[in-house]
Amino acid sequence: MKWSALHDAAGVVAMLAGLAAEPMRPEVRNFPALMRDSGGWRRNLAEQGIDDLSAVMEPGLAALLAVHARGINPATAALALWQEFCAARAALLALTPPPEDNAPRRFA
Repeated sequence: MKWSALHDAAGVVAMLAGLAAEPMRPEVRNFPALMRDSGGWRRNLAEQGIDDLSAVMEPGLAALLAVHARGINPATAALALWQEFCAARAALLALTPPPEDNAPRRFA
């Protein structure tokens, strides 16, 4: 739930930065389920990272909306927040376990 809300907020930030909204790729959409199924340290780090990203995005978006409401262009600040979001999301996605190798094994 939080993951989806973060991406909704990021979409608003992208709009304020003058960027086109990006579609949610399958690996991004499926990330919460993968982390839930992984459990252990990966899940713990993912939960902490999502909480940390929420702690950055919430006040950042509130500030951008306040600036925008005053008629000031928030594009530069929004772009900085967008880049922070993308970097943090990439770090979280790096927690995804590698796919299992289901290919047949060949022995020499």
